[in-house]
Amino acid sequence: MTGRRRKGDSGSLVVELVVLTPVVFLIALCILVFGRVSEARQMVTESARAGAQAASVMPNAQSAQSAAIDSAVVGTSGRTHACAHAHVVTDVSRYYPGGDVRVTVTCTVALSDLSVPGVPGSTSISESSSAPVDPYRSVQ
Repeated sequence: MTGRRRKGDSGSLVVELVVLTPVVFLIALCILVFGRVSEARQMVTESARAGAQAASVMPNAQSAQSAAIDSAVVGTSGRTHACAHAHVVTDVSRYYPGGDVRVTVTCTVALSDLSVPGVPGSTSISESSSAPVDPYRSVQ
């Protein structure tokens, strides 16, 4: 039977290729979307943690807020796709020895350039982290 063709198989490879190519392409785009959102979530979590740690060792609440913003923004800058706009909020209402400081980082992840059907043009990711205020810090 080698060398013979069956009559019903002619053109089936082309049909399969035409049907499966868009599906494979859509799956690849979805992997890109989930990867970008996952990277942004990790970056926002790390930035919030860095901001809280930087704020917890500062001598007063004002310097804690500026240190938190500086540390958190450095972690989200330079990556336009993963985090287009970062917003940092520092809660210093419990900023005293033995208290804690909470930093919340929110960023917008741009997805419009991927053009995946059913996926919004952007999504917002927000993460919070808190750190205990250093009880042995110098008070000013």
